[in-house]
Amino acid sequence: MYIIAVYDVGEKRVAKMLKLCRKYLNWIQNSVFEGEITEVKLQELQYKALEIMDEKKDSFICFKSRQEKWLEKEIIGCERQTLDNIL
Repeated sequence: MYIIAVYDVGEKRVAKMLKLCRKYLNWIQNSVFEGEITEVKLQELQYKALEIMDEKKDSFICFKSRQEKWLEKEIIGCERQTLDNIL
């Protein structure tokens, strides 16, 4: 499946969430990630995110799609990181 994940966490937990999400997805903008992921890996990511978060103050949101082709992405301005793979 293809997901877009966003988080909003306290300042002290931002670096930990960034590091965690970069292990599973592509970082596209502050607190925003996207990429292909299996259901098992997504559940693992969500479980690890919960370990970092304060559930009363923080949030982690995933937008799911079967495939990237079902989403249309338009970038205005500077793209933080391209997703091109150079071999």
